Amino acid sequence: MTSLPDSPQTRVGAAERDAAAERLQQAYAEERITHEEMEQRLQQALTATTRTELDLATADLPASPSDDDTATIATAGGRIVRRGAWRVPRTLKVASAFGKVRLDLSHAIIEHQVVDIELGLGFGRATITVPHNATVDVDGVQGGWQDVRYRPPRHAVPGGPLIRITGAPGFGRLRVRHARSR
Repeated sequence: MTSLPDSPQTRVGAAERDAAAERLQQAYAEERITHEEMEQRLQQALTATTRTELDLATADLPASPSDDDTATIATAGGRIVRRGAWRVPRTLKVASAFGKVRLDLSHAIIEHQVVDIELGLGFGRATITVPHNATVDVDGVQGGWQDVRYRPPRHAVPGGPLIRITGAPGFGRLRVRHARSR
């Protein structure tokens, strides 16, 4: 069943009002609107009850970058492979019950400073190759049957993305490695 598009008189909730307020604060920080204009529009956004009222507060501002840049890849027993010049979303959810997972981010297009990878393994194994200048955080990986295999580089290379890996490897094994520098 598909949902109908919002009509102009659709009522808005607190989350939508808060998102509009964040857009206004960002516009003020970027000096797109004055302080007085921000205060007036914030009042308008926070008291809006319909989509039309809320849209009036942010109508002339650039669209906010999508915070919902999330992709999900799942398989029951096959392989999940991503390599080459693929676009990495802000949040990548990967689930594999019995198969292998191989994510190679070394040549991928990474548009975000922080990338969250939520990993759910059953019995398979996962290998994640990150760019040589990436910083990796595996503290969010819950203990599984086997330890997470990750050895950080001896010397940090600044300027790379932060790759945060979370989730549960289950009975599988997770190996994270850095690509060789070019």
